[in-house]
Amino acid sequence: MTQPEASGSFELGEETEQNMQSRVLNGRYELLNPLGQGGMATVYRGRDLRLGRSVAIKVLHNYYAADDEFLQRFAHEAMSAANLSSHPNIVDVYDVGQDGDLNFIVMELIDGQDLKALIDASAPLPPEQALNIAIQAAEGLDYAHRRGLVHRDVKPQNMLLTPDGHVRIADFGIAKSHLSTAITQAGMTFGTADYISPEQAQGLDATPQSDIYSLGVVLYEMLTRHLPFTADTPMAVAIQHIQKPPPPLRQWNPTVPPALDALVLRSLAKAPQQRPASAKAFAQELRDYLAGRLQPTVAVPMPPPAPPRPKAASPVVRAPVTPTYEPRRQAPRPQHAPPPPPPFSAPPRQRGGLGFGTLLIGLLLLGGLVALAYVALSPGTASLFDFNTGIVARPSPSAGPTAEPTTTPTTEPTATPVPLVTLPNFIGQSERDVVEGQLPQLKLVRRFDPDDPSLLPRFDPAPRGTVIEQSPASGQQVPEGEPVAIVVSLGPVPDVTGLPADVAEEALREGGLVMQRQEAPSRTVRQGLVTAQEPAPGGGAAPGSPSTLTISLGDVVAFPDVINNDTPIDVARQAVTDAGFNVIAEDAQGPDRLPNFDAFLPNEVVSATANDEPIDVRGELVPRGANVILAYRAP
Repeated sequence: MTQPEASGSFELGEETEQNMQSRVLNGRYELLNPLGQGGMATVYRGRDLRLGRSVAIKVLHNYYAADDEFLQRFAHEAMSAANLSSHPNIVDVYDVGQDGDLNFIVMELIDGQDLKALIDASAPLPPEQALNIAIQAAEGLDYAHRRGLVHRDVKPQNMLLTPDGHVRIADFGIAKSHLSTAITQAGMTFGTADYISPEQAQGLDATPQSDIYSLGVVLYEMLTRHLPFTADTPMAVAIQHIQKPPPPLRQWNPTVPPALDALVLRSLAKAPQQRPASAKAFAQELRDYLAGRLQPTVAVPMPPPAPPRPKAASPVVRAPVTPTYEPRRQAPRPQHAPPPPPPFSAPPRQRGGLGFGTLLIGLLLLGGLVALAYVALSPGTASLFDFNTGIVARPSPSAGPTAEPTTTPTTEPTATPVPLVTLPNFIGQSERDVVEGQLPQLKLVRRFDPDDPSLLPRFDPAPRGTVIEQSPASGQQVPEGEPVAIVVSLGPVPDVTGLPADVAEEALREGGLVMQRQEAPSRTVRQGLVTAQEPAPGGGAAPGSPSTLTISLGDVVAFPDVINNDTPIDVARQAVTDAGFNVIAEDAQGPDRLPNFDAFLPNEVVSATANDEPIDVRGELVPRGANVILAYRAP
């Protein structure tokens, strides 16, 4: 039994889980065992004591109790969601209430599992099954859209599957009504980064096309078992949704037909107007495909397939699919000349007993050693030999006076040389092929040094994941086992203009750039978004390089310097008007209202307000077109 996940950690203040489970809200809704929790709420199995039916109760975390604006919006949107209860593909909302510091929603309890559990157990799903699920979800979303409600958090965790195969969309509690007058904080986005639309990731309002995009991501995952974009942080995933085209589905699952691949990718278009016109139209396109009425309009090339990934046993019975995968091609093993044999090496010994020739050679060597020992021990000859043992043979005392004995230089044993490897040219090849393929085959290793910035990945015009530098260079010979340094491209410097400042900085920090900000007015870019960047997009930049982002202050203008500097009211009025402001009033102030009345000249401007806010400093930036009141000393 599964209910929608509630979105971080859960705190109920002084309430313990045991106390919560024994609590009856508003004397009617009994809380039983928890079903799921997250950053926004915890969902409990409950019982409506008045009607005697099982329900699901979503209880908001208590730290929302102090946010009146959030609570008003929550109640408003929950009531809007309650108006959707007549559709078979939407979970019914029965009630919205408050009991003390607890705010809650009472919903239909669904027996079954969420779609994420099915994906984890069985994906990739057969196209018929995946499309049937997506069609039902699209029908439910269309019903909500036609009533002015956008879900904004479409994901498989919020799509419940009943035992008879019906899809029920849940968690409209954070949905946004087109009719709502509630104001969302600037820059606040709802939704999960894995499924978020590009416009939501940029902090813009969600529309019905935003839900279509998220449903397209869910369909992509059902058909491939992969998400179109993954990264180490949610912010990095959101950036990919904004900027990066999704890989074709056939890259992960070669059995996906090209026409279906193109259909899903169209729902993931960056521009909302390029997606299906409505959720209803999207559902119809999916039906047309299943019925064979959809003709392919886009040729989707089949990329090299990824290696098959093992998955858990599927509880869903379906026809077996046996895609053919080509084994990953390995780089050819370089051919090297065999190393020269070590000095005085003997030929390899044959298997079996000793032959006659071997025995004869052994006897000759033994005789030679005996003769050599005899000569060495003879008088007058011992000084010619040094067996490198630290003991030098000396003449016998009875031999009479002889010359000072001498020794021959000692010779160190010759070590077996390490084979040399001629380095190929790695530049332009993929990091994976070099590190996992060629270096091991050459018996070399990759050099790692996290303290050396010259080895870090960097922005470069070369495609992401491509080797752009190597050391030693190609053609040089190095011993086996030698570390080889390679530098990998992160792709060109991304274009972050038009993105929120924090999102833009996160994207550029991936390349190790040192971020700086400056602000400037802009008549075309709204406040808080990037208007310019340095270095420019499309080029390269080394780690540690400075990067400057120009952030829009919005359409603001410096207020003319007309206050307290002997400027007459008529001159000030003209200057303020020429700067783009509306002078709506002129306030003549006498001695009863103006301190130090005699310190000013007659008709001199002494203060001003813009949109009812006082102008405090010279050159203050004020929104263009603001309504201005000029105060001056009465004559």
